[in-house]
Amino acid sequence: MDPLQELLDRVKPSTEAESLWLKNIFTFISEHLSPVVCSSAPSQTGNHGDLSLFDLSMCAVQAIQQQMCVAHSLPVSYRLLSVSELVSQQHLACVSNLSWSTNQQRAWAREAELAVPGQRALPRVNLLLIGCLREGRDGEYRLTDASGSVMCECLSLSPLWLDRPIFLPHWNYIPHNASGQEEAAGFLELIGSPVLLCPGAEQGLAAAPGRVELSGVVGVGEAGRLLRHRVKGQRLSVFGEVGSVCPLLAVAGTTFFCFTLTDESRSLPVLVQDSSRLSWIQRVCVGQSVCVTALRVCALRGWRGNNILCLSKGSELHADYTHTQEHTHSESLLLMSQPAEDDCEEAEHEEVELDQSAERIKQSKVISYQGMVTEVVSEGAGLYVLDGKVGLCVAYQPAAKRKLRAGDRVELHHAHFLYRPCPDFPPSMLCTCLRSSLRVTAFSRAGGSPPDNRCPGDGALPRLLLQRNIDVSDYLWTCHLSSQLAHSLVQGVWRQQCVCLLSWRLMETQSRAGGRGRRDIYSEMLDEPHTCPVTQYSVSSAVRRYLGVSELLESLQTDCWSSAPLSSLLPPDGSNLTSSQINGFLSWSCRTLSSEPRGGDAVRQRPLLLVGVLELPSQTSEFKHSMQLRDATGAAACVLTESSEEEEGAQRAVFNSAWIGCLVGVVQFTMVTERFLQSDFPSYHHLDQDRFITHKHCRVYLQLSLDHLHILSPSVAMETHLRHKGEEPGGDLTARKQTVEEEGEETAGSKRKRREEEEADSGNPWPYVSMVIRVEQMEGVSWRNTGAEAEDQEAGLRLCFSAKAAVIGPVVSWRRDPKNEPMAEKESEQNQERKVRDAPVWVYLSSPGYTVTCVCVQVVLVFSGVCTWWFPVLQPGCFYRLIAANTQDPSVLIGCGVSGCSGVDLHAESTLQVRRGWRFHTLTRPLLLPTCIQAVPPTVLSVSEVLDCSSELVCFQGVVSERISVNNRTAHSGHTHSGVRLTLCDQAGRSLQVYLDLSHTPYPPGLLPGNTLLLSGFQRRLSRTGSVYCTYLPVSSITVVSLGDTSSAQPPPPAPIMHLGEWALSSKQRCTVGQVKGHVVCFLFLQLQWSCSLCGSVYTQGCSSSQCHSTSSVFQSTAKLVIDDGTGEAHVWFSAVLVRALLGLADAQWEGLQRALRVRGHIRVFPRGQSQVCDGDADDFLLHFLLCLCSSDVMIRPLSLTCRKRTNQRPEEVRRFTRGDREFLTRLAPPLQLTCLHLHPD
Repeated sequence: MDPLQELLDRVKPSTEAESLWLKNIFTFISEHLSPVVCSSAPSQTGNHGDLSLFDLSMCAVQAIQQQMCVAHSLPVSYRLLSVSELVSQQHLACVSNLSWSTNQQRAWAREAELAVPGQRALPRVNLLLIGCLREGRDGEYRLTDASGSVMCECLSLSPLWLDRPIFLPHWNYIPHNASGQEEAAGFLELIGSPVLLCPGAEQGLAAAPGRVELSGVVGVGEAGRLLRHRVKGQRLSVFGEVGSVCPLLAVAGTTFFCFTLTDESRSLPVLVQDSSRLSWIQRVCVGQSVCVTALRVCALRGWRGNNILCLSKGSELHADYTHTQEHTHSESLLLMSQPAEDDCEEAEHEEVELDQSAERIKQSKVISYQGMVTEVVSEGAGLYVLDGKVGLCVAYQPAAKRKLRAGDRVELHHAHFLYRPCPDFPPSMLCTCLRSSLRVTAFSRAGGSPPDNRCPGDGALPRLLLQRNIDVSDYLWTCHLSSQLAHSLVQGVWRQQCVCLLSWRLMETQSRAGGRGRRDIYSEMLDEPHTCPVTQYSVSSAVRRYLGVSELLESLQTDCWSSAPLSSLLPPDGSNLTSSQINGFLSWSCRTLSSEPRGGDAVRQRPLLLVGVLELPSQTSEFKHSMQLRDATGAAACVLTESSEEEEGAQRAVFNSAWIGCLVGVVQFTMVTERFLQSDFPSYHHLDQDRFITHKHCRVYLQLSLDHLHILSPSVAMETHLRHKGEEPGGDLTARKQTVEEEGEETAGSKRKRREEEEADSGNPWPYVSMVIRVEQMEGVSWRNTGAEAEDQEAGLRLCFSAKAAVIGPVVSWRRDPKNEPMAEKESEQNQERKVRDAPVWVYLSSPGYTVTCVCVQVVLVFSGVCTWWFPVLQPGCFYRLIAANTQDPSVLIGCGVSGCSGVDLHAESTLQVRRGWRFHTLTRPLLLPTCIQAVPPTVLSVSEVLDCSSELVCFQGVVSERISVNNRTAHSGHTHSGVRLTLCDQAGRSLQVYLDLSHTPYPPGLLPGNTLLLSGFQRRLSRTGSVYCTYLPVSSITVVSLGDTSSAQPPPPAPIMHLGEWALSSKQRCTVGQVKGHVVCFLFLQLQWSCSLCGSVYTQGCSSSQCHSTSSVFQSTAKLVIDDGTGEAHVWFSAVLVRALLGLADAQWEGLQRALRVRGHIRVFPRGQSQVCDGDADDFLLHFLLCLCSSDVMIRPLSLTCRKRTNQRPEEVRRFTRGDREFLTRLAPPLQLTCLHLHPD
């Protein structure tokens, strides 16, 4: 009879749909299952290869009917699916369970989603799978049919399932790259036990392997004694409890694993390297009683010569073995004849060489743990979270083919517990080593989320860990940094492997640990006591916290005004300031934070780290004077300096263009927040009312030194610079990529070089022209009216600046971009016939191989629009190569002369308009040039030299000691603060005030107290009293040459000690601040007054001015006395808190004096010389108290003061004296007028 018809007759379908379903089942089995069954090996119950097609089909239908939740019907909604169809067509993770009802499936899905919040349950599919379960390579199991095979994961595997036709009633399928899985064809997860499709299967399963009768079985203790000496041909059958199961290793082409058998007193290692028995790793579990037969004794090379038990060809594993005493015979050993060469065989494996670098501080604790995976932190790095609170790191083990999924329940044995190894991970961490075992006890019900591109799934970080063997704390920080960099670096430029390498490079620059040595894998698995790379780990509070640029800027802007109350921005006597003084102090303030946590910083305990590319300032940046650090999230302006090569310990402004395009890690920097506030606060007591604030905004930027940068990926120009400097570009990743990429894959550097060569060969044979210049002088960047050339600017205003440069040699043509290569001889050739005078002269020359053109000696480079981004790169006295690309016309680099009438001599340099595509490259080592064109550093004066010189335009530098906003001008944006007064001082302590009008120039960063500034092109001016000050001109420029420690508020250099007699002379008038030591001669004036905070009138019960209705008052005090230091006298003015210190009153006495004066409003005391004279009531007790106080011996005492010379000095007076009948005209010098800034203690 036809097998199909026989099947239909036996099953008797009730509907046409069931008949069709049975036909499909029969066809599927005949095409996909029967060929595999016929080719399979015989089983223990018989030769199932002789099963007929009808028998297979009938068994399959019966198995399906038994698993159904509804009896007396066939599951016509389900269909059989071949393995090839499953792999090729099922692209989503799914679950299939034939026995489920709809309500059961819904309840299962709810439980799954509650167990793993944020994850959705696996969707259900009506698919059936039938095939043969067979062993694959490296101990894996595969479900096979005629169309293909797919890997299977089993929770509990029976050897009776192997090589038999089975039906899978309940399974999960995780396809390729679902939830981050990287297996090429996905895998099956067998939730329930398979159903055997061969007759007699139930009888075959009835015989449990633990009940097999074995003879000659010994315990672990007896086997340990026999292990000490190898006997040829000896075979042991050993029973015991599984103590540990090591992961599967592949070393030198050999795959193996180890497990230990233990009893109460001893453990024995067993080595499994037979490929047919690698699947035992899924059958042995920690705590399980097993018996292993036919074990032989081998010497494991590489493990200190210790003997180990190895499997032989006849070895078998009996799980759940129960041993009875009568079967134990210590004298009777199981002997089996084996070939001689098998007895002499030694287990040989290569050892993995690793490099350890970590500072050991804490000791880990070995524990066992059961939990559920609630989060996959980084699958490629082997990082997970268990139960929402315990971290798990499996990177120190070989990567498993089946990665853990959120929702998996796992069982860990011999895992290392670490507490706070890395602040970016949960405090409690578990880390596995080569002795640890990790077993999945329940598969996840969740479908998982799409793979996160932050976490490379190719295992780049674990492979680097295998090579370098670093401390677990460093590895965890590297993994966290890698996930952060994947978001913050420019997308599309850096591949995932590059991100891992960048993170590793940063870790190496920050790690202070020494070498760790080699990792002994056999000792790690087998030695007692146990040692491994995670036995000890380091814990440090100085682990850097990575921040993206945008995150950093947003946090600074958010904390700008909330970090400190407005009252903290005022001086100590802020409560006694008037309204205008309060608003003046609040108009500008600065907050600086160091990336390194300082003492008392309770908010941020960790140092910070930034990673980004150094770029020229963009058109949208408000800081046009500085370079910027950019990542994918944003860009931050940077005030950059570097160590000076001329003077040890000194700094200078950055001028090397090779830094442009370098990917750097910034490990030490200062975050600056400048706050600008427009307000109308009537008094100190109204500072908490925001309604008096009319406008506020802030500017945020960074200050850093190039000495604190680590080059992670250098630009081509930086590679050239380091190569000729004699240094290796340590941050270049091109050489490191070969450790994680396939051989033959081109690195980024080779691709870049090859691309440039192809472009050069395919395009113009002479695509570049260049000339070498030396910048002589630079102007500042400012908004200028360029007429019709304006683009995207209102009223034709564009950013412009110019630089005067000396042309070193001729214009040279190049086949390739020369960038910052050392200066060639052809670039320094001089035309002997060229006349270097005032008028520009150029002569064309021809030479074999290239064309040169000699240009004028001096040229003015004009930068406008986008070209102004070169301003932070160009520095006076430095050499540059100016390159014009995609042209062979040397005339583009020849400046235009100024036309004039005949007979008129022109003394103007030629002008060259810099174009958008031109580039400047710094030449740090030019060729030896003639003396006439050697670099002459520009003359930079000190503050003292500016005070004493007579030049009108000066270039000087000094340390900023004070910054004050002198006016607030409102532009179109409504918040431009353009008036600034800087006080600069030098090492001698002399100071100079500089007034800046920033209304026509972009805002310059870095004008902070403590920074050293280079001011070029400033106008030196004299006040009406003879004091020297400087003002900003349209051609002036400001450069930050040295960064001070602004966060610690270091005091400026002390002012010079001045003698009053010399200070009063005209030759010393230019010194405005000095220290004075003298003796008080007498008090001239003392005034105490309650004043209106708005208008300054006397305040009693209210403001005395009829036009002012203010209800707030402040207490003000002023004193004037005469001081003599032996060389002359001076009148010194004191105010505010200095008056209280001068009078020597305690805080309580000073407050009592204010209360006593509250009713009358004010009092004036005029002690004229030694005679106490005053305008007031002679019976006033307060007046008498002050008179006695001012004339007491306590007041007439020596004082040490820091004073500022007042600007309202009176001129000399001509006085007429009569002596008898004679009259005399005498010039009397007025007393020196000083204002006390600081009263030094005695």
